[in-house]
Amino acid sequence: MTNLGTVEGLDTLTRSLARRTPEQLAVLLTRHGEPLARRPAPTQLRELAGALWSYEVLHQLVIHLDHPRLQVLATTARLSQERAARAAPGPAAPAPGADYQSLMAHRLSFAHLASEPVPPEEVYAALGATAAPARTAAESALHALYDDGLAARAEDGAIVVPPRTPQLLAAHDLGPFVAHAPRPAPQTAPALAGRTPTDASLLDEARTATTALAATLERLLASLAAQPAALRKSGGLTIREIKRLAKAAGATEPLTRLLLDLALAADLIALTRTPSGITALPTGAYDDWLTRPPGERLAPVLAAWSALWDVPTHTPFGQTPTALVRGHDRHAPALRHALLATLATVPLGAGAPLPPLASPDHKPLTDLLAAADWHRPLAVTAQPPAEERAAHTLHEAAWLGLLAHGTLTPLGRALLADPHDLDAPLRDLLPPLVEQAHFQADLTAVVPGRPAAALDALLAATADRESEGHAVTWRFTPASVRRALDTGHCADTLLDGLTAASATGGLPQPLDYLIRDTARSHGRMRVLPAACCIRSDDETLVQELAAHHALRTLGLRAVAPTVLVSGRPPAATLEALRAAGYAPALESDTGATTVERPPTHRTKAPVPARDPGARLALAQRLLERTG
Repeated sequence: MTNLGTVEGLDTLTRSLARRTPEQLAVLLTRHGEPLARRPAPTQLRELAGALWSYEVLHQLVIHLDHPRLQVLATTARLSQERAARAAPGPAAPAPGADYQSLMAHRLSFAHLASEPVPPEEVYAALGATAAPARTAAESALHALYDDGLAARAEDGAIVVPPRTPQLLAAHDLGPFVAHAPRPAPQTAPALAGRTPTDASLLDEARTATTALAATLERLLASLAAQPAALRKSGGLTIREIKRLAKAAGATEPLTRLLLDLALAADLIALTRTPSGITALPTGAYDDWLTRPPGERLAPVLAAWSALWDVPTHTPFGQTPTALVRGHDRHAPALRHALLATLATVPLGAGAPLPPLASPDHKPLTDLLAAADWHRPLAVTAQPPAEERAAHTLHEAAWLGLLAHGTLTPLGRALLADPHDLDAPLRDLLPPLVEQAHFQADLTAVVPGRPAAALDALLAATADRESEGHAVTWRFTPASVRRALDTGHCADTLLDGLTAASATGGLPQPLDYLIRDTARSHGRMRVLPAACCIRSDDETLVQELAAHHALRTLGLRAVAPTVLVSGRPPAATLEALRAAGYAPALESDTGATTVERPPTHRTKAPVPARDPGARLALAQRLLERTG
């Protein structure tokens, strides 16, 4: 027996893909965008078919199958291999003591990859789904597999599935496979049902959570921008760095770890190698992110959570909590979807609060997981410890404003429907940014809401943030005003900017006096910059260098008979001196001669932009090249 069945199966899938419209093929490419992105972009439909049925992509896709689709796929794969074994039995096992060639011939028979098309009626009979409603559920699941590219219809109507499906299921250690008729979807979630809060309280809790989340994330990234965080040599942040960032953000350490991982996944921060090690700091996308309204700031972070290969707040027993470590839990997105889909069956406003993470009672979560198993069986029952991972996942959802009182908020339902279309629900939850502040005679400024980026930058430059909440308070002090003057402001520009930002159109007299008095005393002493120094025991040579016409671009100034300061860095100063015919030597700050080596330069690979029309264009190209 050979793997000819695999080749014929790919041919059948390729023909099935060729019958789709560009829009239908683009939907398939979008639905499987994440696993397909890990492979080279296909240039023809046969390559796409091979990618869909490759072990790596198939492994990721079956994790996201619900119970009906998984049963139909697994049953069809088992029947397919049984039919192939009957049609062309493989060679008999070699006798004891057989030669090497006989052993290898048996090994290369690929019996586990052989397959045969299976009539749908045979699948329905094996499932015990010959009559409604089980028959209807099985037919619906089969059509969904066709749409997903996980099965293809042969010309005679038989079903062709990936031959490696049994291997994939065996990797999840589910034990012997037993076909079951597709179970109906659970109608309600039994786990967290309880008291019934009002819709208003549900929305208030979601609004409070998202407002606090936006403010916390802003403070966290601002702290990271001011002082990048150093990672351990083994990877991940140290406990000390997490505590520092949590204090700056005003958040708990688990929430800080969660937001750091989400910011990394959303490309708002990146890990950069420096001479002192690897550090985490904001990317260029962070500056653009600051200019957006609150809803648009949270949207990419929430979308990143839905696809994250990790449960950031869950630390397995014996491990140290950390952050900014790329996750390898490919089941996490499916578990997340299963839990949210189950809680979506709880009517809006009907549910109970989450049990504490430290609660020893796992009964509510056990019942919830039993219902969630229908949505993603391979990610729920096959992945222990499911209760712990589920508990942390639900608490993350509550912190993100997706879950309140045991049911999904409108934002959570929107995320479940489409993680990349969250603008409308976020606009309903987050108020618009405030453009003006109220300046008071006690040298404070109050913003009744979240300040806009320009207002926040102005107040942060001239005052100290004093309190958070529904209103943000800043306090002006001589030190804070001096900080603004140090960055290039003058009294007039500060007063003009603050006046324009005043809700009343004017500033209190004490604030005006503070700014003008601080500006008058600013700069009474001067500190001159010097990029590097030139020293020589030959005073005549030093005078010659200071007067040399070819070295005027260095801005040389004599600070002692044997010392010149240069306005250019050491490399540029050395280059200019050598170009003028001199032979300088580079010296370290300790006085030792430094051996110069040519530097090496590296840059980051450009990140491709997410173009909504890119997959449609790819689908059109693939279909045009068919035939």
